[in-house]
Amino acid sequence: MTTDSAQRERGFHEEVLPHLDAVYRFALRLSGEADVAEDLVQETFLRAWRAFDQYEPGTRARSWLFTICRNLYLRQRERGRRHTEIVEKEAPRSDAVINPLWSETRDTDPEGRFFASIVDDEVLRAIDALPEEYRTAVVLSDLEGMNYQEIGEVLDVPVGTVKSRLSRGRRRLQKVLYDYAVEMGYVASAEAAP
Repeated sequence: MTTDSAQRERGFHEEVLPHLDAVYRFALRLSGEADVAEDLVQETFLRAWRAFDQYEPGTRARSWLFTICRNLYLRQRERGRRHTEIVEKEAPRSDAVINPLWSETRDTDPEGRFFASIVDDEVLRAIDALPEEYRTAVVLSDLEGMNYQEIGEVLDVPVGTVKSRLSRGRRRLQKVLYDYAVEMGYVASAEAAP
């Protein structure tokens, strides 16, 4: 291994790999499916490795990775739409039968179970139900802790748009989760207030 390739590999390990879990969480919130998220993460890091020579060390690696991941997700979703349109046009629908050998393991996801035990399912369902533009902004801000500028870079929108999407997304979450928050005792009911 040459000195340049050793430095490149060391730089990638130091700057990019520490964000693997964050990119997975982001991909999971985008796609809603663990296997799709894993594929997105794999492709994101492969592309990051290939383009690492263009990356400026010391800059925001996490924002860079989130941008790659989001762009991949959007491209794959668009390809999937086109594929679905073609399949629906050319082939009749039928109920797919799940192989009985896979049925028991299909829903097993140790990482997903662990994550679910930490984060409230009701809140995640509410986040997942948000329109994509709001969901992505909320996930990047509230789950990943990114600032407005970083979110704007990932989404390729101005900071004002980020603030607007966050505000609207949080307002929708507040409406959806209010009764749940009262039930769980996180907030007092407006009716119980003096």
